[in-house]
Parts: sequence; structure tokens; C-alpha cells
Amino acid sequence: MPTESSQAGSDDLALLGLLQLVSPALPIGAFAWSQGLESAFDLGWVSDEVTLGEWLAGVLEDGLTRCDLPALARLYDAWQAGDADALAAWNAWLQANRETAELAAEDFRLGEAMVRLLHSLDRLPLAPSLPSRPTYAATFALASWQRGISVRDSLLGFTWAWLENQLAVACKALPLGQTSAQRLIERLRPQLVAAVDTALALEDEELGPALPGLALASAHHETQYSRLFRS
Repeated sequence: MPTESSQAGSDDLALLGLLQLVSPALPIGAFAWSQGLESAFDLGWVSDEVTLGEWLAGVLEDGLTRCDLPALARLYDAWQAGDADALAAWNAWLQANRETAELAAEDFRLGEAMVRLLHSLDRLPLAPSLPSRPTYAATFALASWQRGISVRDSLLGFTWAWLENQLAVACKALPLGQTSAQRLIERLRPQLVAAVDTALALEDEELGPALPGLALASAHHETQYSRLFRS
């Protein structure tokens, strides 16, 4: 039975581990991808703080809430249970839900980079083994579980990292100032919490993203005349 002080120390380490995983300094290259947002700017779908907030809220509700977040929770549980079959199945499910080559490449590259990082930290498990071509969510779930981060906090951190990256994209590619970005964070923070609550309550048959606009923007990106972000 852990003492109160040892439990507090464990909680502190888990919090610091989560901050490490969601830090922009984490060397996995997430800053290099826009997830279709740069094309949304180019196409005129997103042009200011208001339309950016609408875009992000839509991607959160119809994308992360019904795809990445519930899959992340299931991948976390699979690592915890040592269930290699569940790991492989949910990793493959995520791969199948990447609707463009760009989105699939981002997921693979981030997962690959996280594997290299965990290897350098001697944190790759012997069993169960990583799935073939692990997704970012699969490796994020592994790192979260190893650090004693709760599944709920893991989802909150994953969602926060997504939002921070999308706002960084907007600040680079739009005339959007840091104050506008902070206003959007204030507006969207409650929605991040609601997204995690919903994701944790969904049954398997309720999962699946519905983001045709994002898919079209991502597909357009590789032929966009001028790009700051990878395609």
C-alpha cells in the first residue's frame, strides 16, 4: 500500500511525464504538419479568428472525439493489459481512418519518431511488441501508460497538444496574433474536456470520424502552390 507521500510523488512524476509528452520541444516533428489547415487557409475556408475557431471546434467534435481519442483510450487499455491483438487491431483501425496520403504519412512519421525517442530512452517494451507501423496514438498511449499517466489525463494531454499545434500553424500561416490564439484557447478549453468525456463514453460501434472538408483540404495540400508545412 503506497503511503500518501509516495502517492503524491508518483502523481507528480506522472504530471511531469505528461508535460514532457505534450511539450512542443518533444522531438517528433509534429510542428511540420498542418492536418489540412494550411489548405483551408489557401481555399478561403478559414481566414480569421472566428472561422478558425469554428474549424477547430468542428475537427474536435467530429474528428478527435470519435476517432483519435477513443482509439487512444483503447490502445492505453491494451498496453495495460498486455493485449497484443487489441493493440494491432486498434492501430490498424486508426490507419484505415486516415483518408489521405498526407494524414497517413503524418501519423506514421510521428509514430516512427516516437519509437526512436522511446528507444533512446530505453523505454520500448519487450512484450507486448509494438504493432507493425505504429501510429502516433499507439506510441503516445505506450508512453503515457509507462509514466503512470491516467487514461483520462492522457486524452486531455493528447487533445491539448493537437490544439496547440493547430494554433501554431495558424500563427505562422495566417495574420493571427498570439492574443487571438489565447482567446481561442480560452473558448475551446471546455470543449476539450467535453470531447474527452464523450470519447470515454462511446461504444465501439459509435466510432468513426466525419470530416469530409478536412479530407478535401488535406488532399488539396500536396498540389498547393506555396506550402509551409509538409504534404
